[in-house]
Amino acid sequence: MAFAETFKALSDPVRREILNLLKGGRLTAGEIAGQFDMTAATVSYHLSQLKKAGLIFESREKNFIYYSLNASVLEEVLLWLQDLKGERKK
Repeated sequence: MAFAETFKALSDPVRREILNLLKGGRLTAGEIAGQFDMTAATVSYHLSQLKKAGLIFESREKNFIYYSLNASVLEEVLLWLQDLKGERKK
């Protein structure tokens, strides 16, 4: 996993809010964009950054693209942070 990409993606508050939205289940780009006061192109950029970091999945169904959370990457980051703090048993 590329931690640099992950942390870069997580550093933006809009991207963190998108991840929070996806905790409730998969959403279309339009549903996500409807939660923000920004252009669809800007939301698309944030989604692409999250996808590039492996934090979300994209799936196509008919005319829609759905986004869902990839919790495994977040789990890897949490495990790494626990190791760093010395909290995880080996």
